[in-house]
Amino acid sequence: MPTSLRISTFSGSQIAGFVPDVAKLRIEVFREYPYLYEGSLDYESEYLLSYARTERSVFVIASDGEEVVGVSTGLPMSDADLDFQKPFEAAGLDIGSVFYFGESVLRSEYRGSGVGSRFMRERESFARALGGFRFCTFCAVQRSGDDPRKPIGYQDLGGFWRKYGFEERPDLETRFSWKEVGAEAERENRMRFWIKPL
Repeated sequence: MPTSLRISTFSGSQIAGFVPDVAKLRIEVFREYPYLYEGSLDYESEYLLSYARTERSVFVIASDGEEVVGVSTGLPMSDADLDFQKPFEAAGLDIGSVFYFGESVLRSEYRGSGVGSRFMRERESFARALGGFRFCTFCAVQRSGDDPRKPIGYQDLGGFWRKYGFEERPDLETRFSWKEVGAEAERENRMRFWIKPL
């Protein structure tokens, strides 16, 4: 990891001060494949403030000097959006036992330097310290293998997630709509969960 980078963990109301920087970073990184997300600062800010409203949430911030260059988020599934909860409830899984990992976003020039691994470890440590959680989970957008928008050399993250003990769960999916880069209107996207025992 570059020596100029600092990794810090914040929780609950401490998160609010990072919302403007993280909102801009989410829009920047999620414009890339596979999300191709055309975000708005208003929506992003409101979404991120939901993390500040629960004291059991976490932001793991990567900063280079004063600049936020990466973030990894999490909160109890019981505090997450209902669309994340529904697949677990439908499968008869106790959402109270699940800690939800939101996003991990990192500027491209810092990738491959160990920050992603640190993000994983810090969030898991946070969830374990809270206690009472049997699983951690996240979801990822599903794209066709022959999607013409996929860049040459694109590396799927499945191998990285499996390395850290996550199992892909095709039986647990949800759907979210967003406007994709260059699109006229929002379209629905399929999101699949990955799970790891804590």
